[in-house]
Amino acid sequence: MEEGELLGSGKLKIFFSYAPGTGKTRTMLTAAGEEQKRGVDVVVGYLEKYCDAELPEDGLEYLPPRQIRYQGKAYQEFDLDAALERKPELILVDEMAHTNREGSRHLKRYQDIEELLRAGIHVYTTVNVQNLESLKDVVFSATENTVTERIPDIVFDRADQVEFVDMDPEDLLRRIESKEVQTPPVFTLEKLNALREIAFRRAADCIGNRAGEKKQRVREHLLICLSGAPSNATVIRTAARMAEAFHGELTALYVENTQVRDDEIRENLRLARELGARIATVYGEDTALQIAEYAQISGVTKIVLGRSARRGHSRQMVDRLSELAPDIDIYIIPDQHRTMEKRKFLRLSPEKITFRETAVSLGMMAVCTIVNFFFAGLGVEEANIILIYILGVLGVAVLTGGKLYSLAVSLLVVLLFNFFFTEPYYTLFSAPGYLVTFLIMLVAAIVSSTLTRRIKNQAILSARKAYRTGTLLETSRKLQRARSEREIFSVAAAQLGKLLERTIVIYPANEKKVLGQMEIFPGEDGERWTREDFLAEREIAEWVFRNNKHAGATTHTFSEARCLYLAVRGKDQPLAVAGIFLKDSDKPADFEKELMVAILDECGLALEIEQIWQAKQELEETARQETLRANLLRAISHDLRTPLTGISGNAGILLESSQKLGEEKKHALYLSIYDDAMWLMQLVENLLSITRIENGAMKLQLRPALLEEVIYDAMEHLDRKASEHEITVSLPEEILVADMDARLIVQVVINLMNNAVKYTPPGSKIQISAQREGSVLTVKVSDNGPGIPKEEQKRIFDMFYTRENKNADSRRGLGLGLSLCKSIVNAHGGTITAEDCQPHGTCFTFTLHASEVAAYE
Repeated sequence: MEEGELLGSGKLKIFFSYAPGTGKTRTMLTAAGEEQKRGVDVVVGYLEKYCDAELPEDGLEYLPPRQIRYQGKAYQEFDLDAALERKPELILVDEMAHTNREGSRHLKRYQDIEELLRAGIHVYTTVNVQNLESLKDVVFSATENTVTERIPDIVFDRADQVEFVDMDPEDLLRRIESKEVQTPPVFTLEKLNALREIAFRRAADCIGNRAGEKKQRVREHLLICLSGAPSNATVIRTAARMAEAFHGELTALYVENTQVRDDEIRENLRLARELGARIATVYGEDTALQIAEYAQISGVTKIVLGRSARRGHSRQMVDRLSELAPDIDIYIIPDQHRTMEKRKFLRLSPEKITFRETAVSLGMMAVCTIVNFFFAGLGVEEANIILIYILGVLGVAVLTGGKLYSLAVSLLVVLLFNFFFTEPYYTLFSAPGYLVTFLIMLVAAIVSSTLTRRIKNQAILSARKAYRTGTLLETSRKLQRARSEREIFSVAAAQLGKLLERTIVIYPANEKKVLGQMEIFPGEDGERWTREDFLAEREIAEWVFRNNKHAGATTHTFSEARCLYLAVRGKDQPLAVAGIFLKDSDKPADFEKELMVAILDECGLALEIEQIWQAKQELEETARQETLRANLLRAISHDLRTPLTGISGNAGILLESSQKLGEEKKHALYLSIYDDAMWLMQLVENLLSITRIENGAMKLQLRPALLEEVIYDAMEHLDRKASEHEITVSLPEEILVADMDARLIVQVVINLMNNAVKYTPPGSKIQISAQREGSVLTVKVSDNGPGIPKEEQKRIFDMFYTRENKNADSRRGLGLGLSLCKSIVNAHGGTITAEDCQPHGTCFTFTLHASEVAAYE
């Protein structure tokens, strides 16, 4: 067969036949031996050796089985952990449908095989046609025998290769009769022929499915309606076979209403999931209407129903569905066990009788009787007395649960009315004319109590639906407001804790795709779980994360765990694992399970959005860094050319014509070289500072420093052309001390002063002043030059922004000086601004936090 969908990175080959003893294991060993001859690393994981003499001397490596003691006896099981540790290329595991003993990781061996496939190990295994879940009823019809060990059809269909191992039924029957095959003597030639035909047909269907996957065709969508009836399992299996034959999609719809209880439907829900159906739940008393509406919205093409045990009910359902959804085909599956189901249907479902509800019912009847005695003494008519009893029946229906109390009270009110309020009094005998009254009273009581109970249950369903919707909306809103991974996990844990009142533990995944440190969110279960309680089961959480499957309490994997572990799934892989502590035999209801999964799905979506946002921020930061780097390189390559050319040219003239030049000319050349070198030095200082700030590598060393010393230190490092300007310093008499990194603030003052020198004509006045305003020191650098236009003042601090300078020489700045000033001042927690001076000029102002100094300092 052609390669199908993989369960994991490993490939699965199934040796398929129609009965035990056809040679599946022998054929599997022979095929494995051929693979070993080709150089493949082959290990035999486990074999069910029914007859050792039959098996060839293969020379293969056998993995020792795991020893398990169960009910005082020793049993051998496949050692999954040893197989994963050995990790061969190919492993042989016999009897795929085998049920593992208690104490194993998984309930079924096919789950062990799935884990091997996910680990990248190829698997050979065996299975019989009786072991396929969807064929249970077909096999039973042909053989009148039921096989308890079965696998979901989806596991079989996803195998990469299926090899049919055949043997003539007469030869197999002789082997069974001669005890060559260890199997119960339940097979006859007719049964073997029937099983062989079923197996051939199933193998042919599998081949047809593989071929049909490559064709572009309109897919059928089948809808199976779930119920609590025992025959519903047969309908589910039939629908699964139909979906496979039509190459279609299968949906199992559960209409939750007052007529079905969770415990009745749970097993059929599990079966539908195993057969690959998608589960959907709707709420409402009108089952036909809910089915039709869902079918039309979801694009269903065929509806599959079972025949009801109630006479006429199936026909009514079909008629209503045909009327509500006339374009959808409807299939009715006959009930092969209808008589048995009918007998079960006639029996009332067992209801729990409690002391409280019994007391409420009897108390309500006692109150009604006392009130009726009072009204009877006043001469009230019997019709009013009957109405009071009916009112009491309605009260019982509201205050109690189940049908039993309503029916019992309906009968009781008739007896009470007959005993106390009809002649002869205080006997159950009455005039024949009252018989009709009693009958009408009984019918009215039953009908009214039934309707009241139904309305009450509908209110419960509506409240449950509203609660589910409200919980999901609340979770979605809170997750949208979360701004970090930690907040997302806190919201999800809080919502789960609110729903289940249990302690929640979250294992987030780190950047290396490994579970990190757990975080415990205590619940309202009254227990104080310690980290040691959770650490004892961390291995289970890691398994859930690796395999992207649920495990722990109430599941078939690590079922002895105290905690239920659920994967928080993203689009491609798990993002975290959530653990929920459950008490002994405390299994969440299906309603709670749906909400749990929905909340965790919302959490996974929020985590993906958060990761996308973080990745976007990183990309934006990377793009910004790349833009900065490109601008720096472009500006440097352009603006360094002039000073470097001047330095090299002047140095060349001095080298070649030094003796011919006069002292005044030499001094001018030396001065030009010095100016260009100082310009380059200032440029390099700015580049280094701006790079450190952008990379976050600059660490401020804040300490109190005298502002006067900082200003005069900066004055000593101004541009040479500063001597051509009239520079003054204006400081108050008080000592000005600020918390600063003095080295960086010196650079700010130098850049501001040199900027004023550069952009004002010679002879201009430049003043630097400072004063204290409360807890802030304000430093101003002002000039009386031409000033900066209003439209440019907002951009003057942008990186790489420069103005056209008519007064400056041919060297154009990189536009880093003022940008660097802003970064340094902002890092100190201050502000820097540029504004006009009066009557003309520019004033740069920046602020620093003042520092208090004691008098003796």
